Amino acid sequence: MKTTRTVLPAVAMTAVSMVLTLAVVVMWLGTAVPWPVALVVGLGIDGGWLATLAYERRLAAQGDHSNAVTAVGWSFGLLAAGVLVAHALTADRSAGAWLAVAWLPLAAKALWLVHGMWERTALTPSALGAIRGIQQEARDEAAVARARLRAEAATEETRLTAVTQAGARVARVQARTADTLAGAWSTLEKARAGEDTGRALTSVTARVTPDVAPRWELPVWGPTEQVPALDAGPALTDAELDVLVDSIRNSQTPALSYREMAVRFRAAGHSASEVRLRAAWKRVA
Repeated sequence: MKTTRTVLPAVAMTAVSMVLTLAVVVMWLGTAVPWPVALVVGLGIDGGWLATLAYERRLAAQGDHSNAVTAVGWSFGLLAAGVLVAHALTADRSAGAWLAVAWLPLAAKALWLVHGMWERTALTPSALGAIRGIQQEARDEAAVARARLRAEAATEETRLTAVTQAGARVARVQARTADTLAGAWSTLEKARAGEDTGRALTSVTARVTPDVAPRWELPVWGPTEQVPALDAGPALTDAELDVLVDSIRNSQTPALSYREMAVRFRAAGHSASEVRLRAAWKRVA
C-alpha cells in the first residue's frame, strides 16, 4: 500500500532510536547502578515513547488530535535525544559517532508527523480517478481550444492572402484599363485636333445632309448631364431654330456654350436633331 512509503521509515527509525537509547542508558548508568536498574530506566523511556506514540496513532485513526499527548510524545523524544547527546559528551571514545546518531529520536518523531499528514491528506482511489479525469478533461479542452484558435488563425491568414491577391489583380486590371483609355482618348484628341477631320466627316455625310455643311467635331471626354425625355412635337424650321438657339445662347452673359445651350434647349421642351441643332449653333455663333 502507499501508506507504507511513510510508515516503514518512521517505524525503522523509531526502532533504531529505542535500541540506541536503551543501550546508552544501560552503558551510562551501568557503572553507577546495577544493570537491571539501568535496563528498567531505558525500557521506561522507550515504553513511555511507545505508549504516547500508540495513543497518538489511535487518535489519528479516529480523526482526533490531542495537544497534550503530542507534547508528551515530543518530550520523550527530546529526552532520548538528550540521553544520546549526554553520553556522547561524556564518552571517552567515539564521541563523534554518538553525536552523529543523537538526532535519530527527533527524526523519528518528525517522520511520524509526516506520516500523519500523509494520512490526513490521502484520497481514495475513486477520488484520485475523478481528479485525474477532471485534469484530463481540462487538458483536452485546452488542446481543442488551441487547435481551434490555430485553425481560425490559418483560415483568416488564407482569407487575407486571397483578398490581397484579388485586390492586387483588380488594381493591375484597372491600371491597364486606365492606360488603354488614356491612349484611346489621346488618339481621339489628336484626331479631333487634326485639320482634315472635319472635311473627312463632312464628305462622308454630305449625301445625308445636302443643305447643311457643319464643322464636325469629335466628342470630348468629360462629365455628362442627363436630360429629360422629350415629347414629340412639331418640327421647327431652320429660321425658328436659329431664333431659339440665339435667344438661349445670349440669355446669359457671357454667352452660353453649345453644351449648356443644348441642355437648356431640350429642357424647354423643344426638339431637334443633333445635326440641325449644331448647324443652327454654327450659324448664329
